[in-house]
Parts: sequence; C-alpha cells; structure tokens
Amino acid sequence: MSSLVTAFLMPLRGLALLMRPGLRRYVAMPLLINILIFSLTAWIGSIYFQEFIDWALPADSWMSYLEWLLWPLFALTYLVIAFYSFTMVANLIASPFNGILAAQVEKQLTGSLPEDHSGSIMAEIIPAITGELGKIWYFILRAVPVLILMIIPGLNAIGSVLWLLLGFWFLSIEYVDYPMGNHHIRPAEQRRLLRKRPFQTWAFGAATNLLMMIPVINFAAMPASVAGATLWWVRSMNRDSNT
Repeated sequence: MSSLVTAFLMPLRGLALLMRPGLRRYVAMPLLINILIFSLTAWIGSIYFQEFIDWALPADSWMSYLEWLLWPLFALTYLVIAFYSFTMVANLIASPFNGILAAQVEKQLTGSLPEDHSGSIMAEIIPAITGELGKIWYFILRAVPVLILMIIPGLNAIGSVLWLLLGFWFLSIEYVDYPMGNHHIRPAEQRRLLRKRPFQTWAFGAATNLLMMIPVINFAAMPASVAGATLWWVRSMNRDSNT
C-alpha cells in the first residue's frame, strides 16, 4: 500500500520539483505548449460534451434507470478521451523538450546527467518524435478494441472502465519513457518494468490524469509528470532495470 501511495504522489512531487531554480528554464517550453493545447481542449470539449452524454446514455435506453450511477462514469470517460487525445498531441510537440527536462531533473536528484546525454534540442528532435509516434501506435492498437466495446449497448459501461484503466496505464508509459529513454532503455523493456508493478503504474497514471483535470494546475501537468516519472525512476525503478 505504501508503494501504491508513493507512485500516486510522484506527479505531485514532480510539480514541486519544477519550482527549483535550476529547472525553471527547462519547464518554460513544455508549459507553454501545454497551455495552448489544454486551452484548445477545454474549448472543443465544452462544445461536444452534451452530445457525447446523449449518445452514451440515451433517454430510451434500458440503462436510463441507472443514470445517476452511469452519468459520472460516462462524463469521466469523455474527459479522459478528450484530454488524452490532446495530451498525445502536446507530448508529440513537446517530446524533445521533455527529454531534456527529464535529464535535468535527474541531474538535480543525482548530481549527474544521464550518460551520453547531449542536451541539444536538435539532437533530440528525431529520436523523440519517432519514440512518441511509436507510443501513439501502441495506444491505438489497444484503444480500438476498447472503443468498439464502448459502442455496444449494455457493454459500454464495461468499456468505459477499461478505457479509464488503459488511459492511466498509457499515461505512465508516456512519461516514464523520458527518463528511461535517456538511459537507452527500449520501449519493450520499459513496459516489462511497468508490468512488474501494475497497480503502481495505474496509480501514477491516475495522479497524472487528476493533474490534467484541475484548472490552472493542468497547464503544468505535462512537465510535472515528466519530473515525477524521473523521480520514480531514480528512487525505485532503476534498481529493477538490470534484473
């Protein structure tokens, strides 16, 4: 239970790390990108929210008597879909900056940068974007069956739960990639390490998702999660990377 709580608190502790003087300049670009993307998310989401709820829970559905229970679930699912879709876009754009931020957070925590880290934005662009596209493809292959389940009447409640769990899982994959990638740990190995601690992985993703939904704080959710994932790597996961 303590490790579960620790994993949940990592993005919140990452938020505190961003306040350190030596990190502020590395936070500026990811923060700006997140502000732009999440402002767009809020605007588009507000337009289509009611349409999604009417589609997921129609008035003549046999589930209408459970509306008091299912409405919050479907509303939360909509928020996760909307926020996560735009999060992928934000992370794709910000990925080179996030890798450098993770390296600088690690330097703050350990006193040294990851080995062979160049610190150059130009050197980071191609590997970072390639890695981000690989993560998006990984997510799509798993999201499509869940989305199909969500459109089947009577099963869409189960699909909503699975979507939430998938979203939490993938948010962890998204952000631990930055500190692990700085140490040349390949995606398959990253996922193996996360599968060794599934509930911690879901907890980290849930906390990241929570940051994304808190007004104003959501602007810093991406860099805070990068910092939190780096802290998680330094304090815990790197000990398992060679086992």
